[in-house]
Amino acid sequence: FSEGIFAVRYALKTLSDNGFHNLALSKANGFGVGTFEYMLSHNATTHWESWWRSEDLYSHNHPMLGASAEWMVSAVAGVALHPTTTGGKEVLFWPRFPNSASTINYAWATQGTRRGDFSIAWRFEGLPEEGKDYDSAVVKIHIRLFVPPDGLAVFRFPEYSNGKGVDSTIKYATRLEDIEKVRRLSSEECQRRRTAKEGFDYNWEYDRKENTWIKVYRKKAIGTPCESFLFHFSLDETAWSSTETLAGSSDNGSEIELSPGLYDVMVDEWQLKPEVKGTKDWRIASIKEFYGSEDIGPYCSDTDTFEWNVEDASHLI
Repeated sequence: FSEGIFAVRYALKTLSDNGFHNLALSKANGFGVGTFEYMLSHNATTHWESWWRSEDLYSHNHPMLGASAEWMVSAVAGVALHPTTTGGKEVLFWPRFPNSASTINYAWATQGTRRGDFSIAWRFEGLPEEGKDYDSAVVKIHIRLFVPPDGLAVFRFPEYSNGKGVDSTIKYATRLEDIEKVRRLSSEECQRRRTAKEGFDYNWEYDRKENTWIKVYRKKAIGTPCESFLFHFSLDETAWSSTETLAGSSDNGSEIELSPGLYDVMVDEWQLKPEVKGTKDWRIASIKEFYGSEDIGPYCSDTDTFEWNVEDASHLI
């Protein structure tokens, strides 16, 4: 990051909202000074007040750079209050996806409102067993959405990175399940997994001599990943409506309105591809595939009247 307390929020949001979500992910996953990795390499367990390391000037437990958490919910998972809503009446579901499943392959989040909790969960399905193929496989994206009673939502369909569009299908539960019961069962299953230590048998530690991260194996599990309640097996017997197919289009930003209920969306034939990386620091200005490219993202097709490159955006922000 070259941004601070105010601009971190807008840097990530601007990139993700304008078709460069993979670049926003690269900033969040970057290495070196000005990244969260730099904090972790110095044994941080909370956000610092500054990108710079300090033992006596800046706090090591501070919300200054915490706007990244809002971006994780609104862009990485894909749920936020609708920009035009009042009183939290309406929510926007707009999940964005990485180029490569090696970056992230599932996410979920809940947005609380006066009308109730709106939830989203997505995951790549059909991933190859070999991680080396996570940059090239053709997969499906499975998305589940929940709109609470008396709630309204807009779902913005995923934009395909090449602008051609992909087919999507959507269906809804014909009978609204007892979602609170599903939440409880999912929580109990997650707790059981944690008690049984069905987590990772390793953790990552920073080797200062080699100046790199190494995987250290442990005798006991350290963390237990748990899926969203929206994919809990208790929903396997849900009665669904007939499936509606939405053909792929080169026009991005297609939206549909959702009334209260549980929805299931499947995106077909999603092509994964390698992420573009710069130098070791992963700075925007070092990624020549972007700053030397005429690609202005999927939201502006008239290249004659709009000059755009990511390096300019970084300086403006």
